[in-house]
Amino acid sequence: MSDNPTSTEQHRREAPKSVACRIITVSDTRTPETDTSGQLIRLLLEERGYTVAGYEIVQDDYEGIRALLREAAADAAVEAVLLNGGTGIAGRDTTYEAVSSVLDKEMPGFGEIFRMLSFTEDIGSAAILSRAIAGTIGSTAVFSMPGSTGAVRLAMTRLIVPELGHVMRELYKDK
Repeated sequence: MSDNPTSTEQHRREAPKSVACRIITVSDTRTPETDTSGQLIRLLLEERGYTVAGYEIVQDDYEGIRALLREAAADAAVEAVLLNGGTGIAGRDTTYEAVSSVLDKEMPGFGEIFRMLSFTEDIGSAAILSRAIAGTIGSTAVFSMPGSTGAVRLAMTRLIVPELGHVMRELYKDK
């Protein structure tokens, strides 16, 4: 590695070491005991030194998800919201629409790279069915991923956990 770090390396060094996250599982059937994806998100966040500022399971309801995202973004104790579930194309899947409708800024690379990784490392062409999305509401980062444990593991280990501090650094730098 050179003595002159890239701006990305510099930004990562300047990033906060901990981020307060709210976990939201969107499901009509899961309970706290059966929510293996929500449990995995918690585990991976805590292993990295991030904190869990809240956790809940909500019905796949467009207006309910929108209201919950606005509430989370207004909560000073929450810096990032991580949703799982409801990102498919079934009629009941409304998470993508709800999330995209409240974002101030979208991070299209999250969904694009998630689908590419899913295609090459996990599920092949079925990756086209994923509507993973990320962005910001004010200074709150929002990541929405599919609800399967495999998809959560992929999104968390390859994209969210490695970049969450960097994302927050960018959101805080103008404050």
